[in-house]
Amino acid sequence: MYDTWTDLLMADHEQTEQVIEALEKKWLEKRPAADTVKKAIRYFSEFADACHNQKEERHLFPRLSAAGIPRQSGPLGVMLMEHERSKQLLAEFCDLGNRYVAGETAVADDLVKVFLEYGTLLKSHYWKENDILYPMARRVMSEADAAAVVAGIEAVEAALGPDTRSRYYALAEHIIEAGELKDLSFGVERDVLAAILNTLPVELSFVDKDDRVRYFSHEGGEKIFPRTRGAIGTAVQNCHPQKSVHLVNRILADFKAGSRKVAEFWIDMGGRKVHIRYFPVRSPKGEYLGTLEVVQDITPIQALQGQRRLLEEEETTAQG
Repeated sequence: MYDTWTDLLMADHEQTEQVIEALEKKWLEKRPAADTVKKAIRYFSEFADACHNQKEERHLFPRLSAAGIPRQSGPLGVMLMEHERSKQLLAEFCDLGNRYVAGETAVADDLVKVFLEYGTLLKSHYWKENDILYPMARRVMSEADAAAVVAGIEAVEAALGPDTRSRYYALAEHIIEAGELKDLSFGVERDVLAAILNTLPVELSFVDKDDRVRYFSHEGGEKIFPRTRGAIGTAVQNCHPQKSVHLVNRILADFKAGSRKVAEFWIDMGGRKVHIRYFPVRSPKGEYLGTLEVVQDITPIQALQGQRRLLEEEETTAQG
């Protein structure tokens, strides 16, 4: 699932950010539950700090320093400073959390206040690593360095016991579920979300787990493959030529079995090159929810040459 050190570390970031968001959402609405506080203390002290940060401090950061990136200034220096600040805030959070769990409920406001500062720091820190430090690291590190970091990450996890990642990811899921965090669409109105999907330069169709068409985008707009509302609720097999139904069934069977991650085709159609891809849609727990079809006219993409790096170039060209 994870092929590179960036995949591994950014997966940690994503999981921890979801835990932070779930706790922020829950604790700003009501008094923290003692059981959730205990789980949060365990997750952040044992995984976010003692596991994730150690992967970087013991295996990534030293290689960056050896490659010439200074430890006392610049992005690496900032990351090290923020690691130290996060440890200070985490220690405060754990102290307040343990007191709260022991029955000292008067510290509830301070507990939430410290956690909000800690969470804000971590989210900002992860963004800086993802967008600034890691790209810099990829430019200066050799393939041997990259492989060594992956091995180091695995060694840190192994030292904490069997299945470290899956254990703490499972703990994170418990916290996220308790926080009732859904996904990034929860703050977007349905009409806005529909407009976003209709703005994408691809056509989308969704077939549910029972093989019935439930959605297609760009209704009322020009489409490569025209569809009407009459397709909704129809078995997807009825939307394809009879000669290709066996292929449709094979793809769906593979998706349901988990043996295929994508199926793609490309065809010539009316002077256009059309790229068609199918993806299985799964819940966070891996449950098969249906299949997403993505259709795109890639003719303009195939015609691209050279580079256009700045918007100004496009504006200059347009102004003649």
